[in-house]
Amino acid sequence: MLLACAVLILFVQGRPSLSWSRVAFKWSKLSLVAGFGRLFGVHALVEFGKTLAKFAVVAVVAWLTVAPAMDGLDRLIGAEPAEIGRMSGGLIASILKSVTALVVGLAVFDFVYQHRAYLKRLRMSQQEIRDEMKEAEGDPAIKWRIRSLRMSRSRTRMITAVPAASVIITNPTHYAIALKYEHGAMAAPIVVAKGVDAVAAKIREVATAAGVPIVENPPLARALYAAVDIEHPIPVEHYAAVAEIIGFVMRLGRASRQ
Repeated sequence: MLLACAVLILFVQGRPSLSWSRVAFKWSKLSLVAGFGRLFGVHALVEFGKTLAKFAVVAVVAWLTVAPAMDGLDRLIGAEPAEIGRMSGGLIASILKSVTALVVGLAVFDFVYQHRAYLKRLRMSQQEIRDEMKEAEGDPAIKWRIRSLRMSRSRTRMITAVPAASVIITNPTHYAIALKYEHGAMAAPIVVAKGVDAVAAKIREVATAAGVPIVENPPLARALYAAVDIEHPIPVEHYAAVAEIIGFVMRLGRASRQ
């Protein structure tokens, strides 16, 4: 019965699993250094300390149970065997009850501790989590670098399209929207470049060098920046305002040629 309980506790604590690697031959098992490491390692010392503490506690409880009856043991000298058996049996029963209650409490505590320690060993460290994310989703640093290169190239292509724009609508300093419109070839003006702050300043600089007209209209510039992506036509609700600006720019162009 005790053997069955011991085996059952091992299965409950460790969760049964079949691992052939445990019985495979390994040269490290024949190493004296590895053997001493297992015997005198931190884990082995902790387990030895736990066992010694359990033994000491059980011995103290057993002694506290026997101590009150020590004064009456001298009466057993010359007593009948039945009297000796009765008193000894009662004393042994008291010891077993106290020690059993203590051992059950220690076993429950040790089970909870071992179970929590087992689950903690199964958890991945922060470095293992980062390594797994790198393997599953790619290195974040490389992904950031690729995204940065894409944004840089996209910004370069956008800036190179500014000289071909028909007009630049500004905020006047924080926003800049470059529109291109070819009469008869396009149904609506297309946003070829847009940006804020530094990018907006670069758009204005390139537009000035290329001679592209720049018109200040803060509400329209903010609205177009928020509503339209690059290489997309402007929304219908902005047709009137943009048509007025492009018409004004075309009239200026005809006047300058005349």
